[in-house]
Amino acid sequence: MCGAELNSLPEGVQRVAAYLQSHEHPHTPRMLDDAARTAQQAADALGIALGQIAKSIIFRRVHDDAAVLVITSGDKRVDEKKVAAMVGDLGRADASFVKSKTGFSIGGVAPVAHASTGVVLIDRELFRFSEIWAAAGHPHAVFALTPAQLERMTGAPVAEVTV
Repeated sequence: MCGAELNSLPEGVQRVAAYLQSHEHPHTPRMLDDAARTAQQAADALGIALGQIAKSIIFRRVHDDAAVLVITSGDKRVDEKKVAAMVGDLGRADASFVKSKTGFSIGGVAPVAHASTGVVLIDRELFRFSEIWAAAGHPHAVFALTPAQLERMTGAPVAEVTV
């Protein structure tokens, strides 16, 4: 994407696009015609398996109010007890917490380019797929990547975090 194309995108998508560009990622964000606020909506819009959606689930760590991002496969459910055993007690992250910590609204939280540094875990289940898709900072925006690229870009550990 060139500078002019970037400027026409929503701010969150611009931030993700710049992050991807700075990490020499081969894919740019793609704007969908319809919103993909859920993993199922994104999978349907892209014509891919639900598990190929890398959904971003945010928790609030109790002892320091840090955001805990769990990037999980769209067809799996996060096991909060497994995550808490790795990072500490967790609380609910409401919409304002998510927005303040990540810079993104729920339904468009990208796995990269967050407003502040938090704790990140990657679900091992994503590695079942050669290509996955993640939100790109807006409910209408997604980008393609591999699980290995996700691991490299985030520097996050891969863990067993699902039920």
